[in-house]
Order: sequence, then C-alpha cells, then structure tokens
Amino acid sequence: MDEPVGKQRAAHTPSCASCSNEISKKICYSSSGIAAKGCPTVTVDSILKTANREYEKPDVGNFALQASRQEADCYANRDERPYVMQPTKTRIVEIYEFAQKMGYQRLGLAFCVGLAAEAAVVNDILKGHGFDVVSILCKAGRTAKETIGITDDDKINQGMEEAMCNPIFQARLLNHEKTEFNILMGLCVGHDSLFFKYADAPTTVLAVKDRVTGHNPLAAIYTSSSYYRKIKHRS
Repeated sequence: MDEPVGKQRAAHTPSCASCSNEISKKICYSSSGIAAKGCPTVTVDSILKTANREYEKPDVGNFALQASRQEADCYANRDERPYVMQPTKTRIVEIYEFAQKMGYQRLGLAFCVGLAAEAAVVNDILKGHGFDVVSILCKAGRTAKETIGITDDDKINQGMEEAMCNPIFQARLLNHEKTEFNILMGLCVGHDSLFFKYADAPTTVLAVKDRVTGHNPLAAIYTSSSYYRKIKHRS
C-alpha cells in the first residue's frame, strides 16, 4: 500500500534548481540519467504515483493531453533528422490554440490597469479567433485601500483617494460569468496569487508585471552575473 501523501519524506530536501547534471544526463530526462541527492524522481515514489493517478480523471487527463500536444505544436519540422529545435509560436498564439484544442468558447481576461492598452489588443486578438471574452481590470469596483487597513503612508499617491487592486472581485466576476479559461496580464505579486485562489476556471498567464524591465522579469536573472550583480547580495 502506498505511503500516505505527507508522510513520505526524502532523505534530502528536493532541490531540482540546484541539480548540476546536464539536461540530457538527468534521471528525469532519461532512464539512463543520474539522480542528484533528494531527486524527487526517485525518492518520493508514493507522491509521484498519487499525482499520476490524477491524470486518470477524464477532465484532468484531457487537459494534460491537450497541453502536451500544444507544447509539441510550438515547434516546426519535428520530423526532420537530425532534429534541431525550431520554435515558431508566441505565447498569445499558444494560448488561443490551446483554448481551441480544449473547445473553450468563453475566456476571462483579468489585467492590470497599467496594461489596459495591451489588454485591448489581446481582447481584439481573442475575439478575432472566435472567442467570447469577458474582461475585468484590477481597479474595478473602486474599493478604497482603507478597506484593508492601508494608511496614507502606504499609498502610491499619498494624500489622494486610491482604489485597491481587487483580484478577488476579478476572479468572482469571471466565476459569475462562467468563463471556461482565464488569462492573467500583469497582476501584482500577491494579487495574482489571490486570483488563482478564488478563480473557478483554470488560469494561464500571458504576462507578469515587472515595472523596471517592461514586464520582462527574466531580464534581472539574465543580468544577475553582470550588470545586476547586486541582486545576489543582501543590502
């Protein structure tokens, strides 16, 4: 009998991010690969089995099936040998193609007011591909920040009326509208987490907020060993 989930603990804490094995030599990538200490591929079998059983549920299995098919469809000329990866599809294309594979008609678009212009373009693209789109921005409802205990010192624009971001309202409005698949654009850290918590429909992310890098957060990671070394050191 499988050990109950939560009871099985690896001898070493799983840390895939610290694994130094080359991708082709990782045990999760190849049956002849090498497992690092604490590798979850080999140390927590009962949790793996429990997770894999979820795919036996028809809705979950189909969702995973179409997601995997979409992953492959993002590369061209896969029949060529030798094969050289040739990605061809942007994130927005991948999103609407996946929604088409799933047979979704009604999509939710939850976005930051700072990305209103971009959201308008996304809205047009999705509608152009035949989807019914329900959209709601973060400030909808104009709930005062004082509602959650924010004082003037904690406002962006001190001394002024300031509406809070309301991801719970965004999620529940889309729940009410019975969206089948939601798309997030630029919600703040924490606000996006609340949206995920309260949304009924599965959700994907088109863009994440990064005020400094023009919403390209990996720019900070790519330069962390050069121009942005300071990020690795505590102040």
